[in-house]
Amino acid sequence: MSTINPTAGKPRLTFAQIVNMSVGFFGIQFAFGLQNANVSRIFQTLGAKIEEIPILWIAAPLTGLIVQPIIGHMSDKTWIGKLGRRRPYFLAGAILASLALLLFPGVAALWMAAVMLWLLDASINISMEPFRAFVGDLLPDSQRTTGFAMQSFFIGVGAVISSLLPYILTACGIANEAAEGLIPDSVKYSFIIGAAVYMLAISYTVITTREYSPEELKSFGEESAATQGIEIKTPANKFLNKGLLWLMIGIALSALLYYYNFNRTEKLEKELYVLTGGLTAFGLFQLIAFFFHNQKKSNGFVEVMDDLNFLPSMMKKLAVVQFFSWFALFAMWIYTTPALAQHIAGTVDTTSEAYNKIGNWVGVLFACYNGFSALFAFLLPVLSRSFSRSGAHMIALMSGGIGLVSFYFFKNEYWLILSMAGVGLAWSSILAMPYSMLTRALPSHKMGVYMGIFNFFIVIPQILAATLLGIFTKHLFGGSTIYTIVLGGISMMVAAFLTSRIKEES
Repeated sequence: MSTINPTAGKPRLTFAQIVNMSVGFFGIQFAFGLQNANVSRIFQTLGAKIEEIPILWIAAPLTGLIVQPIIGHMSDKTWIGKLGRRRPYFLAGAILASLALLLFPGVAALWMAAVMLWLLDASINISMEPFRAFVGDLLPDSQRTTGFAMQSFFIGVGAVISSLLPYILTACGIANEAAEGLIPDSVKYSFIIGAAVYMLAISYTVITTREYSPEELKSFGEESAATQGIEIKTPANKFLNKGLLWLMIGIALSALLYYYNFNRTEKLEKELYVLTGGLTAFGLFQLIAFFFHNQKKSNGFVEVMDDLNFLPSMMKKLAVVQFFSWFALFAMWIYTTPALAQHIAGTVDTTSEAYNKIGNWVGVLFACYNGFSALFAFLLPVLSRSFSRSGAHMIALMSGGIGLVSFYFFKNEYWLILSMAGVGLAWSSILAMPYSMLTRALPSHKMGVYMGIFNFFIVIPQILAATLLGIFTKHLFGGSTIYTIVLGGISMMVAAFLTSRIKEES
């Protein structure tokens, strides 16, 4: 770390220090890249129908919805010797995710693949959530855009290599096709390599980066949550009233959905129970918080629910932008392979050479947008100085929306590289700008828990995408998945327009 001057606030870090603290994200995104480019392919290989793919992704975001704020709250209050408060979670998540990557390609049944996706996604989240707070902990506000942009760079590089792995391994002679119901060796070996990369990247950041102690943070005019008492601002009756309201809404909608399906031949999809169940669960959580708070037993759970009731204004505006941005991304990640196989190759046969060739090309396209993202990461600080952070983010999101809509018009797969340039700019900005704007508005001693809550607005659109996109694809688009990608593009354009509500100077 740089020399500390207690009266000057956090010292500026060197470029090398910012690089060191960001390398771990290379491993995190390496795993996400493998997951995003290959899991839908694995599901279809194991017998999933196209309209079933989104719901198979549902366990992962539901887990993230719970894991992220808990890990954020815990990391705010953790201090383990020389490891600090964030780095213990980096290591724990890396170990669990690496094990999941090793086991995933050996699954032999669809339900096993769904479970492994859940375990892998939850483990990655354990590492990833504290990394966002890590930038806020170590960097002054003037360097946070650079810090998050550096994370975007390593995310892009990690995703490029991981997305290309099956393609590269196939070119090296590893089998890319397998008998029906079996996962190709090109995918299996990619996941094994991913496990090693994950551990090495996280370990590098843990070894080369030191965290500020609670005493040092206090000298900068900040305090860690470890030195703060629990202060609950929500009255007990507010927890009670809010809990009863959402519980009744959730139960009522569940009952109506059940009644409709029981009395109709043409039934609504059972995936809608995920939405009604989510509303019910939110009400129950509020009631649990009421019980503890009313019994004068304030704890971490009550504190997280209280923080959820008092979100900073900047966070609320960014949350809506995040919602539409990530809904678009999940549409792309879930449906690109089946969409292009139908739209360009004219096939839905997962055992065919044409389908698997498109599957590999999707890996190349994902590598392209992540490569563009890595390059554009160096452009983000320049754009933010010229247009403000929110202005730069709006430009990037509009570019991404146009890129996704263009999928429909490009019938030659090579032209889609151009589409991925727009998506790459959007992706780079999504990974950096919202967090750069948000950290300025957050109290330092709650950086972790608010970053975890902010993840809700990544997870909720993922749940909605997994719940609704299959319904839209089947009933509105007649099974033509290319229109699902276009819907994602429109969603990202909506996010761009909503960014104009954010007034934040560069």
